[in-house]
Amino acid sequence: MQQENQTKQPNFNNVTHTMQDDTTNQNHQILTHDSETVLSVKQLKKIVRQGDEPLTILEEVNLAIKSGESCALIGESGSGKSTLLAILAGLDDGSEGEVKLLGHSMKDMSEDDRALLRANAVGFVFQSFLLVPTLSALENVQLPLLLKPKTADSKYDETEAALAAKALLGTLGLEKRINHLPALLSGGEQQRVALARAFIAKPKVLFADEPTGNLDRHTGEKIADLLFELNKQNGTTLILVTHDETLASRCDRQLRLVEGKLLDVSNQFNLTNKEA
Repeated sequence: MQQENQTKQPNFNNVTHTMQDDTTNQNHQILTHDSETVLSVKQLKKIVRQGDEPLTILEEVNLAIKSGESCALIGESGSGKSTLLAILAGLDDGSEGEVKLLGHSMKDMSEDDRALLRANAVGFVFQSFLLVPTLSALENVQLPLLLKPKTADSKYDETEAALAAKALLGTLGLEKRINHLPALLSGGEQQRVALARAFIAKPKVLFADEPTGNLDRHTGEKIADLLFELNKQNGTTLILVTHDETLASRCDRQLRLVEGKLLDVSNQFNLTNKEA
């Protein structure tokens, strides 16, 4: 389904700062039975125009993800994974259906309110890092703390933000690189900075779009280790888009997009990987 690449892509640059276990079940609903759901999707559909014809990217997507759960979104190139991720994060809208993030209905929120929600409770990691090129590693990691709305339990001045960012970068082995611009860092170092930036404000939900996609295998494995280590330490809910099935297998659940429908393939996926 390469047509998707010709449609409008979600604008990630604005971010600074599914049940198939029973093979007879054809309704494609993916629901959890846990009490605390941080992300829920009901009957989501995404249709775009491809010339004069409508093109369905997502169809009847239903999903519920609980607090602290990690979910991998997998599927062929052009299957709609990044589009779905953008909708879940409130960076794009579906054509039909409802998405609730941390109890907030995306369709009822203004762009400013969505941005405020993301600044308060959401982190992002991308394949292309998206570091601010004119800021040092330290300054990039400080950003979420300085941009975070000031509340009683979350107040950082520039000095406090710098100390917190320096400490986190140190735990990731970048203590000697904190004053370097992104262009002076290797790909693996840039992604470590991006991980630090994503986790510095202790988000409740982290969206990761191909976080190891631009890295060689060895570096990618190291970044994956850091991602899951930080995720475990912070108790963050993780929604991860990846082509790497080894990386996907480290998540609690594996959800596959097939012809616009989201299928929970966790049982079959894990069985296949164990046999391999």
